[in-house]
Amino acid sequence: MRILGLKPGHDGHIAHLIDGVLDFSIEAEKDSGYRYAQVDGLGLADALARLTAPPDVFAVSGWASGMEPRGRPIGAGYMGISGNVQGLSQMNGSPMRYFSSSHERSHILCSYALSPFPQGTPCYALTWEGHIGAFYEIDRGVKVRRLAHIMYGPGIRYAYAYAICDPTFNLPGGHIRLSDAGKLMALAAFEENPTATSEEQDLLARLMANPHETPKFDKNHFRAFSAYNSGVESIPSKRLARLVSNRLLAHFIDGMSRLVEDKRPLLISGGCGLNCDWNRALLDSGVFSDVFVPPCTNDTGSAIGTAVDAQLELTGHAKLEWNVYSGSHFIDDMALQSNRQAGSFARVAGNTATAARLLQAGAILAWVSGRTEIGPRALGNRSLLAEPYRRETQQRLNTIKQREHYRPIAPLCLEEDFALHFDLTRASPHMLYFARVRNDQLKAITHVDGSSRVQTVNPEQNGLMYKLLRAFKEISGAGVLCNTSLNFSGKGFINRASDLVTYADTTGLDGFAVEGALFLRSPEKYTGCL
Repeated sequence: MRILGLKPGHDGHIAHLIDGVLDFSIEAEKDSGYRYAQVDGLGLADALARLTAPPDVFAVSGWASGMEPRGRPIGAGYMGISGNVQGLSQMNGSPMRYFSSSHERSHILCSYALSPFPQGTPCYALTWEGHIGAFYEIDRGVKVRRLAHIMYGPGIRYAYAYAICDPTFNLPGGHIRLSDAGKLMALAAFEENPTATSEEQDLLARLMANPHETPKFDKNHFRAFSAYNSGVESIPSKRLARLVSNRLLAHFIDGMSRLVEDKRPLLISGGCGLNCDWNRALLDSGVFSDVFVPPCTNDTGSAIGTAVDAQLELTGHAKLEWNVYSGSHFIDDMALQSNRQAGSFARVAGNTATAARLLQAGAILAWVSGRTEIGPRALGNRSLLAEPYRRETQQRLNTIKQREHYRPIAPLCLEEDFALHFDLTRASPHMLYFARVRNDQLKAITHVDGSSRVQTVNPEQNGLMYKLLRAFKEISGAGVLCNTSLNFSGKGFINRASDLVTYADTTGLDGFAVEGALFLRSPEKYTGCL
């Protein structure tokens, strides 16, 4: 059965399933589209052109028009865990079934389908995002029962703490910026569990108020607090970041613990699932037998989830075979594999060992291999790579990325070596858990609180990156590299050669590698590496 899934609204994407296998998931923002972009007509045409046969099912992930879930429903709408919308249609003369289920279900089914737990395993599920903050159980028959709305709008409440402190935030009441949550996660590391003052208690109470209503904050209502427009790097801002992070996490752990009857795996979905601090805390909480977070835990997994829901409805199967590298192939519109020059960059002979020597010598390289990752994290196929030892490397990467200097840089690490360098007791292939750094030489990937958002790599997961890490370990002593996403500021991953060369030219990259083909800005600078 072929199922084509569409996610309307922000983080738009199109996913295609063939007989229980994820064929592709194409996100609108990838290929240098604007962050959080919706699927447009060209994107839909591109996805249709990839099909080798008409789909049997067209699955539309439920959504709502406007700024909140109660807006006019699109498909099956935003909220709800039961029921769906079905109909009959056709494509190019072939019969096709229409299916839609809610946005809420899309999160749950995506996490369930991609998890390592066999179908029929009883699970708990947590969906927390901008609007939804709910806890569920999933039985052996894949029936979903909502146990409680723990809190409406956890993502809004969390992100608004950053907005309160940021003098540049001037959106009208009821609005947030989607990019603020990640910045707040970085700031929370600057404070270690402070005791809230009476003023901070009042501010937290306002952010947490009315937990069973979607918050519609107005920044003007926070003028009396010292954190108001204090600057995102101020002491009040950093304290608030840690305090609100701890308070929200405690609220959810307490609420879920009261409902847990026995130890089962926890499936996490929704944008709050990108918070590596919270994921690690839930893993270590002892409340659940295991924890799984998909790499597309935010809305970039919703088309997959709704397509799986259609698959479940029509076939009884709710699991997928999948690979995190299921996005688009790289578009070589400059024939890099045959050219000797690309912009300011000259082709040089070399292999992964050469690239490792260049990185050890201080070069920062763009690295392109295979298909793009699904979800928001660069996992070694559309990455900027650098050595992990010098603090200056972190600063240079943030300058290249045009982002705040306090933002941490994540590491790639050989899976067999991660316990040498980090305190995680399990592999982390999708960069979704914080770990304490054990190796004090890894300064570029160590955040101010000693944490790191590590990705582990094995040869089955990403063979080329594994070879590079092995080569780097041979010359540097550690199979660890800095890794951050390859993208223009405010846009999704770069996915074509012309954009790559423009980016490398304008940001001062030392070079790039595309499917092993190495290009350097100044080869003479690295003669000892070639």
